[in-house]
Amino acid sequence: MALFEQALIFLLAAVVAVPLAKRFGLGSVLGYLLAGVVVGPWVLDLSHDEEEILHFAEFGVVLLLFVIGLELQPSRLWRMRRSVFGLGGLQVGMTAIALTGLAMALGASFETAVVAGLALSLSSTAFALQVLAERNELATRHGRASFSILLFQDIAVIPMLALLPLLAPQLPGSEGEPIWLSIGKAFGVIVLVIVVGRYVLRYLLRIVARSGTHEVFTATALLTVIGVAFLMDQVGLSMALGAFLAGVLLAESEYRHELEADIEPFKGLLLGLFFMAVGMTVNLGLMVEIPLIVIGLALGLMAVKMLCLVVILKLDKQTWLTTRGIAATLSQGGEFAFVILSVGVGSALMGADVAELLIVVVTVSMAATPLLFVMNDWWTKRMTPTDEPEYEQHIDEENQVIIAGFGRVGQIVGRILQARRIGFTALESSAEQVDFVKRFGNKIYYGDASRTDLLRAAKADKAVLFVLAIEDVERSIATAKVVRKNFPHLTIYARARNRQHAYALMDLGIKNVVRDTFHSSLEISEQLLVELGLSESESKRTVETFRDHDVARLHKQRHMAGDMKQMAEDNKQWTRELEEMFRQDEREASEKGPL
Repeated sequence: MALFEQALIFLLAAVVAVPLAKRFGLGSVLGYLLAGVVVGPWVLDLSHDEEEILHFAEFGVVLLLFVIGLELQPSRLWRMRRSVFGLGGLQVGMTAIALTGLAMALGASFETAVVAGLALSLSSTAFALQVLAERNELATRHGRASFSILLFQDIAVIPMLALLPLLAPQLPGSEGEPIWLSIGKAFGVIVLVIVVGRYVLRYLLRIVARSGTHEVFTATALLTVIGVAFLMDQVGLSMALGAFLAGVLLAESEYRHELEADIEPFKGLLLGLFFMAVGMTVNLGLMVEIPLIVIGLALGLMAVKMLCLVVILKLDKQTWLTTRGIAATLSQGGEFAFVILSVGVGSALMGADVAELLIVVVTVSMAATPLLFVMNDWWTKRMTPTDEPEYEQHIDEENQVIIAGFGRVGQIVGRILQARRIGFTALESSAEQVDFVKRFGNKIYYGDASRTDLLRAAKADKAVLFVLAIEDVERSIATAKVVRKNFPHLTIYARARNRQHAYALMDLGIKNVVRDTFHSSLEISEQLLVELGLSESESKRTVETFRDHDVARLHKQRHMAGDMKQMAEDNKQWTRELEEMFRQDEREASEKGPL
C-alpha cells in the first residue's frame, strides 16, 4: 500500500475514533486502540503491514521516555521521594511478584511468568492521568498519590527493558561474545551517554540556539534522541533507556522546555500510531473463541492490582476514600505492557500466542476502567456518609480564636498563630482532610462549623475572634449566618472566593472580608511595574491607589449585585476615573521636574 494511502487511513481513523472515545469517557489511548482494531485485519482489513508499522511506531515510546526524563528534575524527584519510591516501589514490586506467581501457578514457564508479571504490574499513565484531569481530580489526595505511583512505574520501565534481554538465551547482536564483554560494552555506552549528555550536549544546544533557526534546533533535539537510542540498540540495550538517560541529563538545562515543546508533536503522533498498530495486532478471534477466559483474566488482573494497592495504602494509613480512588485509577493494564510484551517475544522469553492473549486482556481492562470509576463514584456517594466518624461533641480546649476550615488558608493562619504561641481551635468538615492534617502532628477537630452545638462545644461563647476560611461558598455563608445569629460578639474575619461571595458575606454584616486572589495579584502587579521601569515608590503608590479604589468600588457595587448592565457601566466609569487620576499624577510630576 502506498505511503500516502496508509497515512490517509490512519489519520482518518484517529480523527474519527479518538474524539468519539473521549466523548464517551474512554480516553484517547483506548480511542487509538479501537481505531487500530477497526482498520486492522479483523474488521475493515485496510492495512496489512501492522508488524512493520508497529516496529516504526515504537519510536514514539522512545520519545515518550525522553520527555519523561526531561520532566524528572532531580530536585523535584527528591521532594517526592517518599510517595514515588515508597508507594510506587511497593506497588510495582508486590504486584509483579503476585502476578508472576499466579502465572507460574497457571502453568507458565519462569521466563514467561516474569515478563507477564512485569508487563501487567504497570498501569496506563496516559489513560489514568487523562481521566483524572477530565474529572478535575489531579489535585486531590488520591490524584497526587496516583501520579507519584505512575511516575515510579514510568521510571521502572527502564530497568525492566534493560533486564529482559539479559534473561534471553543470548543477547541480541552478541552471538559468540562472552557475557562479561557484552555487559562491559553496555556499561561503557551508558557512561559515554552520561558524559556526552552532561558536558557536550548542552554546549551543542547552546550553539544551535544562538543560530536563531528554530527548525535546526528541532532537528538537533530529534538527532539527540535518535543518536542515543541507536547507540543503546547497538549494544543490545533498550533504545528507551538511552532516551530516558538523555532526558534526565537535560532536565536541569535551560533548554528543557524548548526541547519538550519541539519533541511533543512527534511524540504524540508516533504514540498514537503505536497504539493503533497495537490495536491492529489485537487478536479479536480470542474474544470469539474464549470470551470467558479473556474477561476472567482481565477481571482477575484488575482484582489483583486493586488488592495489592489496598494492602499498600492501608499500611501507609491512607483513608478508604483515598484508597478506593487510587485503586480505581490504577487497576488497569498500561501502554508499556505492549512494549514489554513485544520485547519479551523478540527476546524469545514468551510465545507470540501468550503475548496476543495478554494484549487483549490489557485492552479489556482499559476498556473496563471508566465503568470502575462510575462504580466508585456510586459507592462513595452512597456509602461514605455511613463510614465517616461522628462529629466532635466534646472539645477539651478553650481558645480566643476559632478557625473554621483548615485547608490552605486556615492552615497558614494557624501556623502564624502557633508561631506566636496563640492558641486556636480548628474545625474541619472533611474527614479526609482531618486525617491528613493529624498525620503532621496538628490538633484539629472534625465537624461542620455551621452547627450550633459544635460551635458551643468549641467554646465559641468564650472566644473573641472567628476565622471563616471555608472554601465552599454555600457552606461558608451558612456558617457565617449561624455565627452572626448565635454568637454576635465574635469578630469574624472571612475568606471570600470571589466578589459575589464577598457581597454575600458583607450583606451579613461582616466587615473583615479578604478575597482569595486579590492581594497576591496586587503583589505580582507591583513587581511587574518595577520590572517595567517604574520606581519602587511609584509602583507601590500605583498599586495602593488601585487597591483603595477597588475596595471602595466593592462596597459601592454591593447593592448592584445582579444588575449586570449597571455594574458594567460602573466598571467603565471607574476605569476612566482611575486612568484620569494617574494622568493627573504624571502631569504634576512633570511640572515639578527632577528633584
